[in-house]
Amino acid sequence: MSVPPSAPTAGEVSGSGEAGRLVRPFTLTGGRTRPSRADFTLITTVTAVDPPPERAARPQPEHTRILRLCARPLAVAELAAHLDLPVSVVVIMLCDLLEAGLITARPPRSVTGTPDLDLLEKVRDGLGRI
Repeated sequence: MSVPPSAPTAGEVSGSGEAGRLVRPFTLTGGRTRPSRADFTLITTVTAVDPPPERAARPQPEHTRILRLCARPLAVAELAAHLDLPVSVVVIMLCDLLEAGLITARPPRSVTGTPDLDLLEKVRDGLGRI
């Protein structure tokens, strides 16, 4: 006599292994596969707004986790690694938070001027000695 599999508990992904992981990101984005804006690259720095705006709707649990991680500035790639989610999924959720006014996104600083060749040579020489 076989025992029927138990239903997933709250917070648990239905299915097992890869099949279960494929469902979760899809549900986190509400089925969306593309971000609503182009503000985010892998090195865009994201920071939670403190205090959050009064008019903002209550965020979903996954959004709340992002806000906690972004209490200090964090790059999009780092955030995806902490969440163990694909960057594309994280970017879609970040778009939601940005549009709600709950985060700020700062693009990477552009590098101006010419590099210090003396410093680069010292770094190269130091690495060569390792």
